[in-house]
Amino acid sequence: MRNRTAAILICFFGGYFGVHKFYLGQVTWGIIYLIFCWTCIPALVSFFEFLGLCFMSDRQFDAQFNYDTNPNLLDRGTSYPVSPSNRSKTEATATLYELKKLYEDGIITAEEYEAKRRKMLEDI
Repeated sequence: MRNRTAAILICFFGGYFGVHKFYLGQVTWGIIYLIFCWTCIPALVSFFEFLGLCFMSDRQFDAQFNYDTNPNLLDRGTSYPVSPSNRSKTEATATLYELKKLYEDGIITAEEYEAKRRKMLEDI
């Protein structure tokens, strides 16, 4: 799981060299940033990416960088079609994430959270 705060800090301090792209799993873009770092263009672009990460919600960040879902469809509960082998893992991960949010928000108890989490993990 990638952390939004870590991505913001990495983008701010290492964006010039594309370090944040490597962290976010966009290796090709990271290499391009490294190749063109002498032109200062990656610094300018990474500043705008820094702002975008700052104003992005945690849910959008997770949808874009941690799960195989479309952030525009996430609010409606619809996800991108994924390969059959990854579908159950992706859905289970998203469900576990939502379950943890419910627990953190105090909507469900620790016992309910643990029971549902174990059931989800057994189904995988």
